[in-house]
Amino acid sequence: MQAICQVIQRMISISENEMKELLNGCFEKTFARQAIVSNPGVAQNEIFFINKGIIRVIVSDNDGVEHSIHFALENQFIADYSSFIQQQPSLYTLQALEETEVIVMPRSAVDWGYKNLKEGDKLGRLIAEFYFIYQDNRIKNLYARSAKERYDTITEVFPNIHHRVPQRMIASYLGITPVHLSRLKKADYLKV
Repeated sequence: MQAICQVIQRMISISENEMKELLNGCFEKTFARQAIVSNPGVAQNEIFFINKGIIRVIVSDNDGVEHSIHFALENQFIADYSSFIQQQPSLYTLQALEETEVIVMPRSAVDWGYKNLKEGDKLGRLIAEFYFIYQDNRIKNLYARSAKERYDTITEVFPNIHHRVPQRMIASYLGITPVHLSRLKKADYLKV
């Protein structure tokens, strides 16, 4: 649980006792490669902190086609936050793309943190702000940048992504076809 402690300590002032009490309500869990971390149709009651691995967030359209809308890497929190906050059924599937080790923060631990940590509200706000900024940038990139620009900057958001995630999922995230992604990669390779 060292990684989550370090991340939280960078975000807020927290005593050793507060950290211990917060993490007492959490537990570690490992998901196998390709395992479903959470399913759509269910209100989410957990937030995950990734120690090791990568989680893909998927939404399926009306035709059942899967779209990769986010990847979460080590030292990041991930959940369907809207579902968690509003207690409404999730639209998203969270899937481990590698064997993934997480710290599970059940709603009871999150609620305890809000009520008992001196800076619990600040922690929640900072995590929400990070997620909001990510989503806002994602929308801007999809509509205001070309596919080439999105491709060129994906490793800034997700370091090493091309070595960890199948190309079809990266193409889906970029909003292009796998063929188009291959052309972008080939053009990039020819420059070198």
